[in-house]
Amino acid sequence: MIETADAEPEYDDTAIRFLEALWGEGYLSPGGPDEVDRVVEGLSLKGKTILDIGCGAGGITLHLVATHGAAQATGSDVEKPVIETARRGAIRHGLEDRVGFVQAPPGSLPFTDASFDVVFSKDALLHVPDKDALFAEIFRVLKPGGVFAASDWMIGHDGEPSPQMKAYIAAEGLSFAMASPARYAETMRRAGFADITVRDRNPWYREVAREELSRLKGPLYAQAATAVGAAYVDKNIKTWEAMQKVLDSASTAPLICAVGSRSDSRRCWRPSHP
Repeated sequence: MIETADAEPEYDDTAIRFLEALWGEGYLSPGGPDEVDRVVEGLSLKGKTILDIGCGAGGITLHLVATHGAAQATGSDVEKPVIETARRGAIRHGLEDRVGFVQAPPGSLPFTDASFDVVFSKDALLHVPDKDALFAEIFRVLKPGGVFAASDWMIGHDGEPSPQMKAYIAAEGLSFAMASPARYAETMRRAGFADITVRDRNPWYREVAREELSRLKGPLYAQAATAVGAAYVDKNIKTWEAMQKVLDSASTAPLICAVGSRSDSRRCWRPSHP
């Protein structure tokens, strides 16, 4: 998520209420806890220290502690409203002693070298333009033997976006800096990661988004309109319609990958789930 010192937050309280109505308390990206479980499938997080980059409203960070047994989790985001929401969630769930949230400006991560056993991120890295600096920072804060696990939105190719993608980005109105899976892999390689693979989750989300759109137009409409106003819901219905056209055209390729390390070499592997 990108924000300058004087910019209005892209994920304000209204956006948070709307996305939580759609995806659940503390979640600002699709799939909820089930999709988080898929990202970390096969990884042992019990007793580990975790950094959640672009933590949003904190649901994922709390889940990694409450369900996966992480000893300590730190969520980091650039925007104040989501961090405040996340901190309230930690208190509400009685996890404030094991979960902390840090608001940090874009750029270098505010953590010392080799601070975390695991670095996690879900659907947040697409907001960061400088992928080289991003993955260099992720590599820096991981302990030797640590793991990087992430899911992110990508574009199917670098260069000029398709007309459908342009229409969707305009409708969304967020600061997107999507890149192709090939560019992600090369950037990770330059940062020091090895054995990098990616997994396309577009088929999964194409169907999920279709169901989300149906809910927004039907049973969820009244609830969401009460929370954020009918005009806001109507705008997002148009955004989901534009997004569906992109998903149907296969112009996006959501990434799921996990990156582990032995000594100072990191490897990226693909979970085997469908």
